[in-house]
Amino acid sequence: MTRPPARSWALALALLLLAACKAPSDGSAPLFFEAAPDVPDGMVLVPAGPFLMGSNKEDTEGRAQEFGAMKPWYLDEHPKHTVNLPSYFIDRTEVTNGQYALYLQATGAAVPRGWSASALSPENRERPVTGVNWYEADHFCRWLGKRLPTEAQWEKAARGTDGREFPWGDDFDPKKGNTGATRLGSVTPVGHFPEGASPYGVLDMVGNVWEWTDSWYAPYPGSTYHSDDFGEKYKVIRGGGWGGVGHYTLEHFYRAAYRFYIDPSIGFNDAGFRCAKPIASAG
Repeated sequence: MTRPPARSWALALALLLLAACKAPSDGSAPLFFEAAPDVPDGMVLVPAGPFLMGSNKEDTEGRAQEFGAMKPWYLDEHPKHTVNLPSYFIDRTEVTNGQYALYLQATGAAVPRGWSASALSPENRERPVTGVNWYEADHFCRWLGKRLPTEAQWEKAARGTDGREFPWGDDFDPKKGNTGATRLGSVTPVGHFPEGASPYGVLDMVGNVWEWTDSWYAPYPGSTYHSDDFGEKYKVIRGGGWGGVGHYTLEHFYRAAYRFYIDPSIGFNDAGFRCAKPIASAG
């Protein structure tokens, strides 16, 4: 076999080195990329970088008032803005009854609201745990060395970097998530709608159960909207639940930018959670 010229090897090596480097925005010398972190079981990696958060949409038809919504549509999502996040891990699915049962057994924590023996039946073990208030969800995540995702982490994991309306794109599709419009009438096992995955492969970001975040309900930077509910009173929940009847079948409530908020001390039968983990503390 004829051996390639030495200069070919040198060129190949140079290209490999170039591919392994990045030029910092400050114009300093390139740095080598760090090795990709090992992704913990059941989680996915959301890479560092900017994404579009919120929206500039307006309720020009007065639909919020028409449907008796408790807050104006869109205004607390204003303005659409760029957020730059470091890389992090987030659970691929919502925390299940089976996973939460292991936590209860190990810690002796209080049984969540509405919990019963049927939660651990074969058909329910893989369904998301519900009835858990914010403090209980926070304790579970910290028990695993994780934490609840911030509102920004949740939204980036759900919609990627291109500002899409839903995890799968800009058009609502009731076949890609367990929403009120899907009309299943109950929670489904986690991961039941793989076609509804986000750009990072995160599942059930829309529908099934609402999800607690670590964030207090507050205005976005540059917002002109004022609410008496802003402040350290309510925690933000995201994603929408399986719904049921009335206006909760509307696609508006399942958009990745949609924000809702509830008392952190109360658990609900259509609210659950997933955990996140900063790269620095992963391992």
